[in-house]
Amino acid sequence: MVGSSSSPSSLIKSCKNFRNLEQVHALIIRRGSEQDHHFVTEFISACNSLSPHQITYASSVFDRVFQPSIYLWNTLIKSHCTQSSLATCIGFFKRMKQSCYVDADKYTFPSLVKACSAVLALREGRVVHGLIVKYGTESDVFVGSSLIDLYGKCREIVNARKVFDGMLVRNEVTWTCMIVGYSTDGNHLEAKKLFDEMPERNVVSWNAMINGFVKSGDLVSAKLLFDEMPDKNMVSFDTMIDGYAKSGDMVSARYLFDQSPEKDIVSWSSLISGYAQNGQPKEAVKIFNDMIFNNVKPDEYVMVSVMSACSQTGDWELAKRVESYMSQGSIDIGQNHVSAALVDMHAKCGNLERAETLFEKMPRRDLISYCSMIQGLSVHGHAVQAVALFRRMLAEGLTPDDVAFTVILSACSHADLVDEGCHFFDSMVNEYSLAPTADHYACKVSLLGRAGRLREAYDVLKEMPMELHAGAWGALLWACRIHGDVSLGEEVARRLFKIEPQNAANYVLLSDIYAASNQWSDVDYVRNQMSEKGIRKLRGCSWI
Repeated sequence: MVGSSSSPSSLIKSCKNFRNLEQVHALIIRRGSEQDHHFVTEFISACNSLSPHQITYASSVFDRVFQPSIYLWNTLIKSHCTQSSLATCIGFFKRMKQSCYVDADKYTFPSLVKACSAVLALREGRVVHGLIVKYGTESDVFVGSSLIDLYGKCREIVNARKVFDGMLVRNEVTWTCMIVGYSTDGNHLEAKKLFDEMPERNVVSWNAMINGFVKSGDLVSAKLLFDEMPDKNMVSFDTMIDGYAKSGDMVSARYLFDQSPEKDIVSWSSLISGYAQNGQPKEAVKIFNDMIFNNVKPDEYVMVSVMSACSQTGDWELAKRVESYMSQGSIDIGQNHVSAALVDMHAKCGNLERAETLFEKMPRRDLISYCSMIQGLSVHGHAVQAVALFRRMLAEGLTPDDVAFTVILSACSHADLVDEGCHFFDSMVNEYSLAPTADHYACKVSLLGRAGRLREAYDVLKEMPMELHAGAWGALLWACRIHGDVSLGEEVARRLFKIEPQNAANYVLLSDIYAASNQWSDVDYVRNQMSEKGIRKLRGCSWI
């Protein structure tokens, strides 16, 4: 800290933490400067920037001022609007209105409108808009821009445009808020028209328009605009990288990542999550290692993506290294989404003991964490425990969705738990009113087929309300091969040849069915059919 002989202003500016602020406050009190609006205003601003969670302390300092000026009120309201609830912000505004010393001005309202925008509080925002008109501040460019932002975020685009058209003075912020509003409303043509009409554009305007195209899935238009952009910043690159990654175009995402002159945590995170979500886990891990090598500290979102990549690789040793790295860092593994990712990673990598320990320690077990644990048990041959855990999930009051039923039906199918599987299928329909998907039907068919109940499985398939599903019919054909049912196998194969005319596996399965019953002429017939249609047998498939 600077010596006590320095002025309070210079001391406040030199503060590095909340302890320093407390020392300055003590000095202000000793000097009898508690009523100096200038010092108190600077002090509240410093509290907001250095220790936002100490906003109550700043308010207590404010409360000791006898007649706070409008500038001081505005500073306090602005601080609360960024840190407190909307109700608290409005409460301070009401206190200010009740004061006989000040009136709200054009600096009061942007903070209040922003607080409404943050929680999409349209009703409260309209009330504030009425006060803006009452106090005659609607012509201010910052007040107008904040209103446009509010109405745009709340998809009240007509009202946003009315405010925009009624403004005599507009700046880049005003135009950008209107463009973002149109993009949020899905009207990208109008957004682009407005963008083209802008008298002057800054980098924020360009990024807003590019982001609008990216969110709409129009990466072609986004890339054209990106290429036209005179001065790109890190946000420009991050927006495009994230857009390409989410669309599955990892080649383009990686190219822009390599081209970006600067890379922040968002750049790395977008690329890692993109690789993980698009089935390239080894690339995700490689980029993560590069990130660590470049001394970029990962956050929990990066680590969740890395854990997803580990889950896909099933690499037990890698999973242990990832958790070890997290335990050495500052990432709180007690956060529910982090704990769920850890459970999923260890369960899918076969470390069920560790997965179960983490699962039981979770402060709140949700549907995702339960499904991860159930699937891990199932994949590693513990279907009975998986069923028990599913029942425990129901007992805890969680409502399963279609994914949860896919997981448990798959578990029952792998372990030939026919009665349990059929019960869960019926429960999904009758108790939870969920319409079975093709995957659910495929699980039930596989379940019945493994148990030798082939005709029952066939009847289930014929009653499917959706289009023919290759996976479900393929499961039944496999069951026909296992149980040697030639006639049903032929019928199922004919359906599959229509659904997947070039899938060699279906021909091979039918051939195996014929071979098992010594119908060698039929084996030759299937082989000739494949030859005539140019279908090549998959490597590793046997004709016998």
